[in-house]
Amino acid sequence: MPLHVVLVEPEIPPNTGNIARLCAATHTVLHLVEPLGFSLDDRQLKRAGLDYWHLLDVRHYPNWEHFAAANPNCRYYLTTKGERCYSQASFQPEDMLVFGAETRGLAPDILQIAPPNNLRIPIISGARSLNLSSAVAIVLYEALRQLEFPMLRK
Repeated sequence: MPLHVVLVEPEIPPNTGNIARLCAATHTVLHLVEPLGFSLDDRQLKRAGLDYWHLLDVRHYPNWEHFAAANPNCRYYLTTKGERCYSQASFQPEDMLVFGAETRGLAPDILQIAPPNNLRIPIISGARSLNLSSAVAIVLYEALRQLEFPMLRK
């Protein structure tokens, strides 16, 4: 059972391309929630994803409302404002890991959905955040580790 990475309004094509490659290589479903800060035909997006696009299950939504209606069981929202560290979560198959835009994160109304499930990645005081593709990789691999890397070469 795959995990899911959800990017809400991503803005930077190479970040999304890197995340697409990561999702393809880990059998993770990628959900893109518009508006996107780029075209899906963007050269930088395609280049960052290399030749992994045929391995990717990617799903598009015109906005958060459409995504939420189609996926009512989201559990984890990643934010610098989270009370719990991502490593304290107990990830399950089919979990959705929701990440916000690079410059502003997730909207306050999304963060109000399940505040106990707002997770953070620890960083030093004074640093605003990590790069989006780095953050996705950190959390996704922790979830995969907890699930004992299903369907991946060990």
